[in-house]
Amino acid sequence: MEKFVIGMLLGGVGGALLVTNNYKMRTLVRKSQEEIQAKLDKMLEEKIETVEKGAEKIAQETEKAVDETKKKVKKAVEKADK
Repeated sequence: MEKFVIGMLLGGVGGALLVTNNYKMRTLVRKSQEEIQAKLDKMLEEKIETVEKGAEKIAQETEKAVDETKKKVKKAVEKADK
């Protein structure tokens, strides 16, 4: 979905640049292109942050599960030694 929107926006901007011969229109198109790029960068940064937070959460949960498993194994070994 995002790739489609990005492609559509960039295609529209590129098409507008090809069609325009007016300096004011070209600068307007460039300005809008920069605004679109800024919005896309912000959107991508938010997605990256979300993924990183999810990865950190998974790492913490995995570490907790490993610690619990180690404790269970240690108790089982102690019971077996008795």
